[in-house]
Amino acid sequence: MRRPASPTAVEWSPNELRQIADSNDLHISPLREDGKSYGTPTWIWSVVVDGALYVRGYNGQQSRWYQAAVRQGAGRIRAAGITKEVVFEAVDGSINNRIDDAYRAMYGGSPYLPPMIVNGPCAYCT
Repeated sequence: MRRPASPTAVEWSPNELRQIADSNDLHISPLREDGKSYGTPTWIWSVVVDGALYVRGYNGQQSRWYQAAVRQGAGRIRAAGITKEVVFEAVDGSINNRIDDAYRAMYGGSPYLPPMIVNGPCAYCT
């Protein structure tokens, strides 16, 4: 498995984060095993917490895109007309409580919310 030569963190502007948070249309494409080509874009839920973008899979860590994102550590996201190359990092710890709250606030009326909260942790997109 080859990782990208030197993934670098994305600098998100407050405007970009607001647009992404308001759009509810994030598609994620982690790199494939070759470390060069992108996987099939997958529509997922995302939230912004403390100026950072977080994503979770409906099936938690079992989601194929999540496993690829953490394994490869890089990929691409598209949302609100924005396309960015990103670095993925698994997130664990107390930040997940605030991420849970953000998911509840954003997607509270959805029947798909409970698995998103129960199945955390999530990935941080930088």
